[in-house]
Amino acid sequence: MALTETAIAMECNGDEEGGEADVITNACVLGAFGETDDARDLLSSLPEVHGVMMTAEAATNKYLDIMNRYQEQPHLLDPHLEWMLNMILDYIRSEKSPPSLVHLSFRFLYIICKVRGYKKFMQLFPHEVSDVQPVLDLLSRQDPKDTGIWETRYMLLLWLSMTCLIPFDLSRLDGHLEADCGHARESTMDRILAVAKSYLMVRDSSRFAAAVLVSKFMTRLDVTQKRLGDFLDWSLTTISQTDELSVTNSAVLESTLQSLANLFKHGKRDDLLQYAPTVLQCLEGKHLSDSSVTTLRKLRVKLIQRLCLTFLKPRVAKWRYQRGSRSLAENLSMSQSATAVDALTPEMETQELEEDYDIPEEVETVIEQLLLGLKDKETIVRWSAAKGIGRVTGRLPKELADEVVGSVLDCFGFQETDHGGCLALAELGRRGLLLPSRLTDVVPLIVKSLIYEEKRGSHSVGSNVRDAACYVCWSFARAYEPKELEPFVSQIASALLITTVFDRNVNCRRAASAAFQENVGRQGTFPHGIDIVTAADYFAVGLINNCYLKISVFVASFPEYTKDMIDHLVAMKINHWKSEIRVLATKALHNLTPQAPNYMATTVLPQLLPMALGFDLHGRHGAILACAEITHALFKLGAQTNRPVLDFISTECVEALKNIHSALLDKKQYRGFGGELMRPAVCMLIEKLSLSKMPFKDDPVISGWQWLIDDTLKVLHLISTGARDGVLASALSALSALCEEYYHIQPGQADPHIQEVLVSQYIAGLKSPVMFTRCGSALALGCLPRFMIHNKLQQILEGLQRTCNVPVKEASLTESRRDAVTAMAQVCVKVGVCAHGSADSVLCSENVADVYAALLDSICDYTTDSRGDVGAWVREAAMTSLKNVTMLVASSAPQILSVDIVKMMMCCLAQQAAEIIDRFRAHAGNVFLSLLHSTEPAVPHIPHREELLSIFPVETVTSLNWKAPSQAFPYITQLLSLPQYQHHTLLGLTSSVGGISESTGEFSAQSLFHYLKGIQQNGAELAQLGDTLLSIFRDHLRNDRVCIPFLNMLDQMLANSCFEMFTTQENHQFCVDLLDLCKVVRRSKNVSKLRACIAVFCGLIQFQGDVRKEVLIQLLMLLCHPYPVVRKVAAGQMYEMLLTYDDVIDPEVLDDVVTLLSDTDWGSDIDTVRTHKNQLRDWLQIPKPQDVMESKAT
Repeated sequence: MALTETAIAMECNGDEEGGEADVITNACVLGAFGETDDARDLLSSLPEVHGVMMTAEAATNKYLDIMNRYQEQPHLLDPHLEWMLNMILDYIRSEKSPPSLVHLSFRFLYIICKVRGYKKFMQLFPHEVSDVQPVLDLLSRQDPKDTGIWETRYMLLLWLSMTCLIPFDLSRLDGHLEADCGHARESTMDRILAVAKSYLMVRDSSRFAAAVLVSKFMTRLDVTQKRLGDFLDWSLTTISQTDELSVTNSAVLESTLQSLANLFKHGKRDDLLQYAPTVLQCLEGKHLSDSSVTTLRKLRVKLIQRLCLTFLKPRVAKWRYQRGSRSLAENLSMSQSATAVDALTPEMETQELEEDYDIPEEVETVIEQLLLGLKDKETIVRWSAAKGIGRVTGRLPKELADEVVGSVLDCFGFQETDHGGCLALAELGRRGLLLPSRLTDVVPLIVKSLIYEEKRGSHSVGSNVRDAACYVCWSFARAYEPKELEPFVSQIASALLITTVFDRNVNCRRAASAAFQENVGRQGTFPHGIDIVTAADYFAVGLINNCYLKISVFVASFPEYTKDMIDHLVAMKINHWKSEIRVLATKALHNLTPQAPNYMATTVLPQLLPMALGFDLHGRHGAILACAEITHALFKLGAQTNRPVLDFISTECVEALKNIHSALLDKKQYRGFGGELMRPAVCMLIEKLSLSKMPFKDDPVISGWQWLIDDTLKVLHLISTGARDGVLASALSALSALCEEYYHIQPGQADPHIQEVLVSQYIAGLKSPVMFTRCGSALALGCLPRFMIHNKLQQILEGLQRTCNVPVKEASLTESRRDAVTAMAQVCVKVGVCAHGSADSVLCSENVADVYAALLDSICDYTTDSRGDVGAWVREAAMTSLKNVTMLVASSAPQILSVDIVKMMMCCLAQQAAEIIDRFRAHAGNVFLSLLHSTEPAVPHIPHREELLSIFPVETVTSLNWKAPSQAFPYITQLLSLPQYQHHTLLGLTSSVGGISESTGEFSAQSLFHYLKGIQQNGAELAQLGDTLLSIFRDHLRNDRVCIPFLNMLDQMLANSCFEMFTTQENHQFCVDLLDLCKVVRRSKNVSKLRACIAVFCGLIQFQGDVRKEVLIQLLMLLCHPYPVVRKVAAGQMYEMLLTYDDVIDPEVLDDVVTLLSDTDWGSDIDTVRTHKNQLRDWLQIPKPQDVMESKAT
């Protein structure tokens, strides 16, 4: 429950609170109201901004932003409330203020009131006698149906509530009630009552302010005597005759109930007692407890508890438990023995018994209804009922109060009742109404509630119960003396720590931590409290991994808590419905094993083994994982003293561990959904038992384990997408550990038969038509230990290289290529490098070229499907593999790295570092820099190493953010000045500059144009860049992935006059060649390609000579293209081109040409379009070409 957890955290952590996305963090960062000048300026500007809606809204929003910063610390506004209120009231009281200014002023008042709270803020309103009539008149003039100015009505009602506190009879304000025309005027009392009634019937928030008005107005002595009965009759009639079926009626009921609750809260008991039975009877007849509206049920509970308090005389129960010292500082400074305790004494008890309590019959009915309210399905109703139980019990005799406590204890058993019961116990304890004699019954229920969780469908409930139980423990720390709680310290401390460390909900962990801290500070009897509070504070328990894997180990190091924590994990967490919790619980058991190894081996492990074969799927899954983790932890513990694991685990347990797989297989529990949990669990068991060196060599169970691993790799395609990666990783880890422990005949030498079978089997799996079988087989080859690859390396590499190829029919098998690339690097790293070694055993001069060829081919994989650029997965894996293999070779045999290999690798990495996708660009850039700056070992033959080091200093390895285009591309474009990198870098920039990403395109284009501007006066460099552009264009002329963004990039380059040097020469070769290539593109049927080509044609018009005439011919041909959209684009681009380059055609016909281009419907039929095109040809004096496309269209 948010209310309790916030209260606990704020109380216990004070100004030290903070954390991720937590309100308590923000509550403690401000020291004072720091926007005084801004607020004053905004309030002063109201007369200027009120008339225009936009400026008024802007000012309102700015003021709202300022005030909202103090939502969690509204008290900081207190010194400034008066001057803000006075400034705004000046506008309201001024007769010159137009209505719009008045309403805007009230809106600003409401903003302040919302942040500070109406109870505090309304006290600042002026409430002299002279204020009554003006406020009442202004409120009477408001239209209750105007939804745009409800803030005005809300604040006026609050102001009127304050004016009702004047200590004079309201009749003194009326004077002579006869009007000039002889009719009696309405009295002030009647006017206020009418206003209150009318606003109780509206739907907006004004009705809540009207309820406040009722509580202030009706409790006046003069009004109580004259109008209280009539108002209660009206209220009860409204309640009886109004149903809750409509939103309007429900709002009326809410406001009426709220006004009655406020009235019975603030009114005098003597005035209201005679009406209380009638009101209670009306509520019982309305049956609001069955209402579907939560607010109505809550208000009913609030009202009946106020009625009950009216029935009971206001008194403080003398039998209540009172703790003498409430100050934490005093509690810490004085010893327990010296603490003053004003507890219940026999004399008080006798006096209490002698008192005559007159308990009306209605009280029993109300208490019964409040107890039912504790079971409501909504938290706000249960919380209100709990507070009511506490208030009412405090006025009852001891015997009746004890019966109420007993009834509260009987509530426990279900989620809603447990939550309401915990809240009620906390309220009773906080008020001293839960006597120490009851703690024996209460503490076991609270301890049980601290770990309460109930699964419902695909989720669980109970976090609110656990949070409320923490609230109870927190309240007990303040309510009782240490000697009263001392018998229960062990139970409460262990339960709170278990919740602090192992609860799934972060709010519950923090609430438990706060409750434990409160008990440590106020009780001083919790074992090792200070040490634990320091380690398990509000911040530390925010991350669940930190709780399970680190804090739990620290807490368990204290013997008082060790076994309780282990038992909780075994009983509650390894069978948890959420998989992540089960996994964390088993890892926690692994970490806790050194704290109690004998207990784990002799008690916990035998307890888990039957669960590993039980019927509950989650329990079975968690038990198998726990058995694996505990066994491995015992092995590591024994290894420290050279003791085998069998010294800890009994023979019966070893046999049971060995038989888990066969038992599950016999029960067919590897199938279906359960198999997705059982397979990785047993694979982990295989891995841990292998790592623990269990004596199973040559045992038949090994073949069974191998069968499970192989079968898992074969059925990966049948496993759900979310679980597949985890299942595969578990199987591979199990295979690696199994081979290391059981498949060698002597250290470093594999069993030949098993080696042949496994390698052949996985190589055959690389040819499977099922993609995930290929993935599993490739990664299985990659995880084999070195001695299993020995003498099989060439065979394995050939199989993986074949898988890396991209035949057209297998283009969709992207994941298998990715995993084959990864596996190839893993195999190479495991076998090592020897320049003159055997190609079948190590990476050497004979096979290194083939490995790099496969990896460099993979780095150019641009396969796409419905998921997008899936080839990027292969490219990413190839970059990682290139880095790993290169570092390996450079460290052992750098002489086998040829110049061509290193050059191609660095160029490909440069290309990837210039491309459009941020993630893969960053990966490529990091690999590029790591190879460039590697010194041990240093990578040989890197082209332009010195220039690269000047471009990329060593600090860029850590400082350069490759994912940010604004940072990356200024470095990338500098590679264009290096001849050997120019082609690949420009090819990579093509997708960035001409791609669809706006931000990447903007920054990459800026960097490219900046570089081009720097070489404008260098004809040789510009010509070389032009040749590189033409080379890329020729190579990818029919590759739309490159050609379209290339044309877009070229269009931008032409538009930015990047080739201005060439425009001074007629028929420059670059322009001629580019035009010829664009002519080829013009024949394409791809509309996007044609759009980009048209833009390039228009850019080429700036060049002199025959190129210009040829461009006009091509554009005229496109004006008669078969596709109407192409014709429209061509006409539009040509129109803009002629306006930009006005020297292209004769000025005498320019107006006619542009008019024809703009006015003609180029989407009409081809015959009409051809007529207009011929007219343009005549005006432009272009001879008729042999138009193949026109003839086809004809």
